[in-house]
Amino acid sequence: MFCLICTGGVGSGKSYTAKIFSRLGIPAYIADIRTKELYSTDKGLLNELTALLGDEIIAGGVLRRDVMASKIFGNPYLLKKVNEIVHPKVLADYEKWRGERRREGVEIVLFESAIFFESPMFHHIADKIMVVFAPLEVRINRVMRRDGLSRDQVMERIRSQISDEERMRRADYIVYTDGKRAVLPQLLNVLESINLIKECR
Repeated sequence: MFCLICTGGVGSGKSYTAKIFSRLGIPAYIADIRTKELYSTDKGLLNELTALLGDEIIAGGVLRRDVMASKIFGNPYLLKKVNEIVHPKVLADYEKWRGERRREGVEIVLFESAIFFESPMFHHIADKIMVVFAPLEVRINRVMRRDGLSRDQVMERIRSQISDEERMRRADYIVYTDGKRAVLPQLLNVLESINLIKECR
């Protein structure tokens, strides 16, 4: 089974891109959504996070992601520790999901994650890496509108990720979501390239 990674900085347009792939019949594992589901279903995960970050991250048995985010963004040590707790759970969930897709006869899947490059535990799953890119100001405005955050809060999240230049240097494909170039033709070109790669194997 071929795994195409979809990654990019916060506000770059990854979710929009993944939705188009889904409409084209490519199953997409959205790491952020699946992680939220794990927060709701895996009590052991919540217990580990509470032990690290304190009881205030839980309200009524539910993780307060805003409180957790305020603790870990800008604190590299806590961010690393949270990732060490969460990422193995997400990887195991992805492997289970991928196995289900394989049994359905699926040949290509998409794995969408903002922090793929920052997460070495996931690197082995990639056959090719597609980076979604939008200019910085576009990204900032998108996230401020979408999440109701201040400009400083958005910039703090952006600074916690690697640079666009580094992402693009490591990409096999780059998709531009700058509002100037149509996205669908770019994605169809990526799929055509993947199918050619598969035929050569």
